[in-house]
Order: sequence, then C-alpha cells, then structure tokens
Amino acid sequence: MDISLAAIMSIVALVIVVIISCVNEDLNVGFLSIGFAIIVGGVWGDTTGAKVLGYFPTSLFMILVGVTFLFGMAQTNGTMEKLTAYSVRLCKGNTAIVPLIVFLLTTFVTTIGPGNIAGTALMAPVAMAIATRIGMPAFLMTLLVVGAANGAAFSPFAPTGIISNGIIAKMAAGLGIPADQLSGLAWKIHFNSEVAQGVVNIGGFFVLGGWAWIQKQRGAALDINELAPKPEPFNKHQWLTLGAVAVLILLVILPGLPATKGLFAPAAMNLLSNVGTIAFILAGILMLTGSGDSKAAIKVVPWGVIMMVCGVTVLIEVMDKAGGLNAMVKMIGAISNPTTINGVLGFVTGLLSAYSSSSGVVMPMFLPMVPGLIKEVGGGNPIALISSINIGAHLVDTSPLSTLGALCIACAGEHEDKAKLFRNLLMWGLSMSVVGGIVCYIFFGILGL
Repeated sequence: MDISLAAIMSIVALVIVVIISCVNEDLNVGFLSIGFAIIVGGVWGDTTGAKVLGYFPTSLFMILVGVTFLFGMAQTNGTMEKLTAYSVRLCKGNTAIVPLIVFLLTTFVTTIGPGNIAGTALMAPVAMAIATRIGMPAFLMTLLVVGAANGAAFSPFAPTGIISNGIIAKMAAGLGIPADQLSGLAWKIHFNSEVAQGVVNIGGFFVLGGWAWIQKQRGAALDINELAPKPEPFNKHQWLTLGAVAVLILLVILPGLPATKGLFAPAAMNLLSNVGTIAFILAGILMLTGSGDSKAAIKVVPWGVIMMVCGVTVLIEVMDKAGGLNAMVKMIGAISNPTTINGVLGFVTGLLSAYSSSSGVVMPMFLPMVPGLIKEVGGGNPIALISSINIGAHLVDTSPLSTLGALCIACAGEHEDKAKLFRNLLMWGLSMSVVGGIVCYIFFGILGL
C-alpha cells in the first residue's frame, strides 16, 4: 500500500494525540490537535495555517454551545434538581421499583438535553443516596445510572448526539443519505444506543445481584419523605424553564414530521434550522425574563469537551486531505468484511475509549472513516457502522477512569468500600471493550438492527 509522507505524518500526529489523551487528562488535546494540524498541513501537506483554521467546525461548535448553555441555565436555576426530586417520588416508597424509576428517570433527564455527563452529575448524588437508604450495592446502582445516561446520550438534543449528528451531516452526501433523512437517522442511532446499552447494563444488573436484591425487597417499603424529601414547588422562572425545554423538543421534532411539512413558514424554518438555533433563542428569552443566571450557566458549559471535539475534528480534516484517513481505513478494512466490521469497530473504539475521551477523541476519529470503510470492505450499513462506533466508544464509560464512573464512586455512601468499588467498576468497564465488540457484531452485523 503506497502512502505519502504527509499521510504518515498525519497518522503519527493523531497517534500522539490519542496517547496523550490516554495518559494525561490535564492537557486538552483539542488545542494540541489544532497545533499538530497546522504543523502537518504546513510542513508536509502544502496547506497554509489560515486554511487549516478554516477547517474548524464552527456550526458544530455553536450548536453545542447553544444547547449546553440553555441546559446550564436549567441546571443552575434549580429546575433540573426539582424535576429529578419529584420524579423519584413516583415510587411512593416501594423500594423494589426504585431501580426502574432510576433507570427511566436518568434516561429521560439525559434525553431531553443535558447529555450523559450532566445527566449523571444530576442523578449520581440522588441515586447513590437512595442506594444507601435501601441497601442496594453502589456497583449495581452505577450500572443503572451510567447505562441509562449513555443509552440516551445520542438523543438529538444531547451534546454527544449533536457531535455524532454533526459529523454524520458532513459525510451524508458520501453515504448517499438525503438531507431530509438526517433527522430520522439521528433517532434511529439513538434507538440503537438505547437498545444496546439497555441490554448490556440491565442484563449486568440482574446477573450480578440485582435480581436477588429485588426478590428481597418484595413487600418492603420506606416513607417516601424519608427516601426523597418533597422539594419546594416550582417557581414561575422554573416553570418557564420547563416550558422552554418542552418547546425545544417540540420545535426539533415537529418540522421533521411528514404531517407538519408546509405548516411552518419559510421565515420560521430559518429560525428553527437546527437544535442550536432554537436553544439560543430560548436561552435569550430566559435571560431577558430573569429566569436564568447567564454567568452561572456559562461556567457549567463543558468548554473543554467542546474544544476537544472541534480540535480533533480539525486534525482529522487535515489527515483526510493528506491521505492518512484513507490509509487507516485500508488497515481496518484488511481485517474485516461487511458483517465483522461492526464487531471490529465496537472492540477497537471501546479499547481506545477506556483510556481516552469517547466523544472528544474517539468519535471524531472513527466516524469520518465510515464512507471509506463501506467501500473498502465492499458493503455495509452506514447506520450500523455509526452505531457500532458510538456504542463501542461509550459502553466502557462505567469504568472509574471515565467521568461517569468517577462521579458515581465520588457519590457512593460512606459505608461502601470504595477501593473495591473502583476495582469492580474497572473490571466491568475494561471488559466492555470485548462485550461491545460482540454486541455490535451480533446486533448490527448479524441481526442488522
């Protein structure tokens, strides 16, 4: 296989970035990636630094900022915390159904927009406090919270889903996907994630002690006010925030439905062109009505992750122009066929994500390979390959090396042996690279979900 020096150097730069992201979390590899991209493009790719900076995914950046800022306001004004508290009270003290309530609530909270990291940050303190009161092992509660958060992470309203859909939109033409089908594709990828994460994590919960725990809880009940104290009623600003979230969901879903085509005027469609534009308008309304603290919301926007995604995307663009991406496609394609490629991608992305950022490094690295991989192996379903990359990259996030696993350990009760919890979650998380490969091979290679 002939490969140019520019392609080799772009691959070397990416490998260095991935290694650094694995061994040093204090360095933001997004900024590092842009620096490497300028060097590789200028020295070996005959590309000016100004042109390299033009590869910055401005649209993706703005969508992520708009959505995370809106939900930052919902988080800092207490709306999400009260919504969570009221939802937990639905179990009415019946401890046996607490696992179901926690899983569904985490799924809902993540789906409507905050994303998997913010969803886990909201749910972990509540869920772990409840686990302590009802005698559920923290390990089992972590499987529920992280599994639900990652399953819902690819919602079109959530940051991880936005990252995935933004990259897919750029390569849609190469995959033969019409622009008007992208919304449906986003929901299909979200559904695939929910199914795979649910099967693995709920299955793990039952097999590793959850079923035995539920059997012991039958008939047991606690005072709901002890389990989850009733919060203060929503105030007018929080009701307005809930209304804004509901409007966001409706305005993203409705324009894409066949029954509503032609219902929205062209001027309205200009305003509702994507989830980011809607989020900025709604955030502006919350600010002008005094319903949100913009300074506090800005502080909770995950700037580091956003820059990581955008920076790595710049390096991948340079790598693509230099021929490095095509070389990596050929390497993976040489050991795969249209069926096994799903398992290979699930395993490799899981292995890298165990030590690196799933959405910040692994997804921007592998998703652009999908069109090339389909050509290289002589076929394959693009939705299946995209789902394999996304799911493989996120199944390992129960590991304490990830933000989600670490949040759950930090919130675990004082009675828990946290060293043992760390080891158990580490073994589970690392094993998910193998499990992810098997699940992706079966679900997307054999069953064709």
